[in-house]
Amino acid sequence: MKHLLIIAAAFLVTSSSMAQTHINKKMHHKTHHKMHTMAMPKNGVMMEEGKMMQMKDGKSMMMDKDMKMSDGSMVMMDGSMKMKNGKTMMLKNGDCVMMNGKMTHKPMKKKMEPKM
Repeated sequence: MKHLLIIAAAFLVTSSSMAQTHINKKMHHKTHHKMHTMAMPKNGVMMEEGKMMQMKDGKSMMMDKDMKMSDGSMVMMDGSMKMKNGKTMMLKNGDCVMMNGKMTHKPMKKKMEPKM
């Protein structure tokens, strides 16, 4: 009888740990997918350290001309943006405008200053 109880307990412990591993893998996959969707857009423009940068196919370069987005908004080289409704705004560091005109904000890394 003791052996039967020990075997049953061992079975319960191992099966519950397997189930936990399976759940963790599912959670990791969901978290990884969420982080992947939050990645920077491949095409668009971004204000970075006071300079306008253009992202094209995932590569970043200095913006060399004003750009018209597919929704009709315009992003200028000086960082100003004229939206399709006529409103004008100034982009801040970390602001991204995708080619469809949607705006997002990427938090910028703070430069570490040497401690004295």
